[in-house]
Amino acid sequence: MPRFTHNDDIQIAFEDLGGAGGDPLLLLMGLGTSRFWWPDGLVDALVRRGFHVVAYDHRDAGQSTHLPDRRERLPVAALLRHAPPAYSAEDMTDDAVTVLDALGWERAHLFGHSMGGLVAQRIAIRHPQRVHTLATSSAVPSDATGLSVLRYLRLATLARFARLRYPKTPQGDLALALAVARLLAAPGQYIDEYDMREFVDKEAAHQVDSFRDQKALSRQIGAKWHGGPLTRITAPTLVLHGLRDPLLRVSAARDIAAAVPGARLRALPGVGHFLGSDIWATYADELRALADQVDNQPPAVCAD
Repeated sequence: MPRFTHNDDIQIAFEDLGGAGGDPLLLLMGLGTSRFWWPDGLVDALVRRGFHVVAYDHRDAGQSTHLPDRRERLPVAALLRHAPPAYSAEDMTDDAVTVLDALGWERAHLFGHSMGGLVAQRIAIRHPQRVHTLATSSAVPSDATGLSVLRYLRLATLARFARLRYPKTPQGDLALALAVARLLAAPGQYIDEYDMREFVDKEAAHQVDSFRDQKALSRQIGAKWHGGPLTRITAPTLVLHGLRDPLLRVSAARDIAAAVPGARLRALPGVGHFLGSDIWATYADELRALADQVDNQPPAVCAD
C-alpha cells in the first residue's frame, strides 16, 4: 500500500516493497514513469540479497503531486527553455530525502534508472550524508545541461517516442506500454504482453498513467541543476549501462564513471534501456557487491 510524505506543498508517494530489516535501498525510476515500473522479479532479487526495498514516485509522476498545467513545449525543447522552470532539480532531490525521513532512514543505498539515475547522482552531491552507495543504470551525467544532454541521446528513438499515440482505454494503455518497452529494449529483444501486464495492471488499479502527460515530462526535464559537479560525490559508485541501449549512448555512462572519484563502470553486452528479466540477477548481484564495500569497511579511528 502507498504511503505519503510532503516536501512543503508537494505530496510524494512511496511504497515498501519488502525486505524489512535488510540494508535500506531506495529505488528511483525514470522520466514520466511511476514506481510501478520496477519489475517484481528485480525487486524480489534485491530482497533475496538482503535489501529492504522502497520505491517512490517523483513529483509529476505516479501518485505524487502533479503540478497545475502551464504552457510547456515538447519535452526535449524544455532543455533549451529560458523561462523559469516549475521547480528545480534540487527540489527533486529533496523529495527523495523526505521519503528517507518518513522511513526513519538516516542513510540509504540509492539505485536510479534512467532519469532516476540522474536524480540519484544529484542526491549524492546535495545530501552526501544520506547516501551509503550510489548505483545508476542507463543515466546521463548530472554535469550535462541544456544542449549538451543531446549528445548522449539517440534522436531517432526520441522521434519514435514523439509519434506514439494510443487511446486512453485499457487496451490502449497496454498498447502504449508495449510500444514504449519495445523502443527501449535491446534490438532483437522480444517483449510481449505478459512482460508489460504487471506494470499496466498496477497503474490501472491506482489510477496512474505513465508517459501520457507531456507537460509533466517537460517540467521534469526542465528542472535546472545548480548543485555542483559529479566530482563532489564521495559515496561508492557503480555505473551500469547496456551496450545495446537504443536511447542513451554508452558514452553517458563512461562520462559519469570518469567524473565520479573511484566509480566503477560495468557495460553489459546485449542489454538495452528496458529492465528485462535477463539482467535482474546481474544487477542485484552488482548492488549487493557495492553495498558490501560499505559493510566491509573498517570503522573510522579518531586520532588523539
